[in-house]
Order: sequence, then C-alpha cells, then structure tokens
Amino acid sequence: MQHSKKQNRLGTEPIVSLLFKLSIPSILSMAIQALYNVIDSIWIGKYVGEKALSALSLAFPIQMILIAIAVGTGIGTSSLISRLLGEEKEKRACNVAEHVLLLSFCYGIILFLLGAFFSENLISLFTKDAELISLATRYIRIILMGSIALFLPMISNNILRGEGNTFIPMVTMLIGSILNIVLDPLLILGIGFFPRLDIEGAAIATVFSRLISGMFILFILLRNKNQIKLNLKHFKFDISIIKDIYKVGLPAMVMQFLASFMIGGLNIIVGSYNETAIAALGIYFRLQSFVFMPVFGLNQGYMPIIGYNYGHGNPHRMQKTIKYGFLVAFTFTTLGFLLFQIFPEQLVKLFIKKSSNNTELLKIGTTTLKSISLAFPIIGPAIIGSTTFQAIGKGLPSLIMSFSRQIILLLPLAYILGKLGGLDAVWYSFPLSELVNSFIMAFWLTKTLKSVFVRMENKI
Repeated sequence: MQHSKKQNRLGTEPIVSLLFKLSIPSILSMAIQALYNVIDSIWIGKYVGEKALSALSLAFPIQMILIAIAVGTGIGTSSLISRLLGEEKEKRACNVAEHVLLLSFCYGIILFLLGAFFSENLISLFTKDAELISLATRYIRIILMGSIALFLPMISNNILRGEGNTFIPMVTMLIGSILNIVLDPLLILGIGFFPRLDIEGAAIATVFSRLISGMFILFILLRNKNQIKLNLKHFKFDISIIKDIYKVGLPAMVMQFLASFMIGGLNIIVGSYNETAIAALGIYFRLQSFVFMPVFGLNQGYMPIIGYNYGHGNPHRMQKTIKYGFLVAFTFTTLGFLLFQIFPEQLVKLFIKKSSNNTELLKIGTTTLKSISLAFPIIGPAIIGSTTFQAIGKGLPSLIMSFSRQIILLLPLAYILGKLGGLDAVWYSFPLSELVNSFIMAFWLTKTLKSVFVRMENKI
C-alpha cells in the first residue's frame, strides 16, 4: 500500500512541489559532485603544475567514455523502470534491476583489462608530448582499472530513481563526493602519514570514494526494503530486458561517447595553437559542471514524472511538468552565464599556483570562459528537451541532435573559425552550434509532443 501511494504521487501531487521534492536531493548531490571535480583539478593545478592540469584534460575524454556507459545504462534503466511501474508491471521492473547489476560487473571487468594493457596507447591518440603522455597515463590507468567503482553507484542509483526515490541516490553521491574531497589533498600532497602521490593520488581518491558509495547503494538494494526488490537466487537472463534498456539508453550512451570524441577533437584543435589552451579548456569543462550538474539533477526528478504520466496516459500533467522543467533549467544556466561573464578571471585563478606568473593561462582561460558561456541560457532548455524524448522512450531524436551539435556543427566550426581568426575565434564555435541546434530541437520536440498528446487525448 505504501509503495502504491509512493507511485501514485507521481500522478497526483502538485507538479511544482513534486518536481522540486524529487529534484532537490539530486541537485544537491550533483552540485557536491561538481565541487569534487573542480577541487580535484584545483589541487593538481596549484600544487602539481600546469602540465599535470593539461594531463587531466587529455585523460578527460577517456573518463567520459566510462561516464557514457554508466549514464546510458542508467537512463535506460530509470526510464524503463518508471514506465513499467506506471503500467503496474512491478515484477518485470525488479527483473530490470537485476540485469543492470550484472551489466555493471561485466563493464568493470572489460575496462579493468583495457586500463591494465592499453592506457598509454589511448593517451597517445591525443598528444605526442612524452611528459604529458606519462602524466595522463599514470592517472587514467588507475581510473580504468577501478571503473567498477564508477559503474556500481551511477547505474544502481537509477534503479531507485525509476521508482521516484531520489533521496538514497543523493546520499550515495554525497558519500562518494565528500570522501573524494577529503582524500584529494591527503593523497595528492602527502599530508600526515599519507604518501605524496601527485596525479595518481587524485585517481586513487576518485576510485576509493566511488567504491565506498557503490558498496552503500548495493547494501540498500540488497536489503529489499524498496519497491524494487532483488531476487538474485532466482535470476534468469532475459535478452529482451537488455534490448528495452538500450532502446532508450544506447542513444544516451552514444551522446556521451560523442561528447568524449568532441572533447578529444577540441584538445587536438586547440593544442595545435597552444598547449596552454588544453589546460584552459580543461578548466572550462571542470567549471561548466557547476552550471550543468543542477540541470542534470533536475532531470532525475523530471524524468520519472514524465515517464510515469506517459505510461499512465495523463497528457495534462506531462504538459505542466515540461513547462516548469524548461523554466527552471533556463534559470539555472542563465545564472551560470552571468557568473562566467562577471568573474572569469577569478574563476581561472583558482587553478593557478600563487607563485606562478602564468599570465598566458589566465588570459586564454578568461577568454575561453567568456566566449563559451554565451551559449549557457539556451543549453538548459536543450538538456530538458533531450530528457523529454528519453522519458517517453524515444532516445533517437536526442542522439541525432547531439550528433549534429557536437560532431556536424561544433568540431568543423572550431576548425574553420580557428583558421579564420586564430585560437580566440575557436571558442565561438560553442554558442554558434548551440544556437543552430536549439532551433532543430524546438521544431522536433513540438511536433513529437503534439502527436503524443493527440494520441493520449483520443484514448481518454
């Protein structure tokens, strides 16, 4: 009875309060996660040096591949579970959870082997600088070999989000992020009895903290006190569940892969002008997470409401949720735009040694932040638009738009603008590609939702 009430609130509670109730835990936990990403880089930039900061930037596209696997599988899981619960197929929803735990371990084993034997080959794709290759390899080998520690909490959290539980995922992410923030200086700088491990210290702190948060969420799931209950003793593999997860999850995963490819491509383009620009781009990507993580947190509350009401055939609640989702996302990213425009120098200085006279990194970094952030106000609504497609089980439009923005538009524009106006012009490829993509998104989403709502109205 308690669980049916919990599910029923997705279909009955006032939209605004429900959206915030479900989203705020995720927004807070993702803000903390963004903070750990930034603090990680601040310690490296301030106490290990600019080269190590550039090495983190080179390793970032490979980390994005891990995140792609976790995000794609997680989104597919959350979308499928919320739709199955909306259709009152609780047993199959529980079976979905069992399958994704198995997937987490399979991915972990594959990437462990990849990290152990091919880390240097992967980093060598992005640079020929021997020192950068050495630093980035030392970092990414540990991250890849400990990838199960990333998959477990990220994928398992989406099992609970699918049933509308965003509190436990918040606690899980807080455990990992806060532990990482504490461990970073201890392991990077060698404080107290800890050895000084420099860039490897940052990697070990990440893997260990994620492992602890993964063990916590696994403990919660195996207690079977949630609506989704695991019965691993009687588990039977069902390929159709994997297909249903990746019907929505694969496009989301490929979108993240495209982001990895895009960042790798940008590193090569800006590195051809100036190696310091690689560090500047890395600073931007770390800081942008502060702006976008709250929107991704909003997604975690937004998606189950849309998915449940879509499965339940309630177009009016869907329309209201979409309206408020777009408005809140726009507010978040516009505040980020103002922050980057008003305080760019102060933000870049966070990553530079106080004793350093590195005016070049400060100059390039400031230009980077001010130019790219022109796109921020339209990115928030674009993220919500993409999530709307995923929530109703249509992952393909999100994939096509992500491909057009990052590969068809962004990389060629970055290359052409660089040839025409040098490094400073490269950064304007971001707002230009986002602007074009927002028009495509608005047209496609409006057309799709019109046909969805007409079909649902006819059934009522």
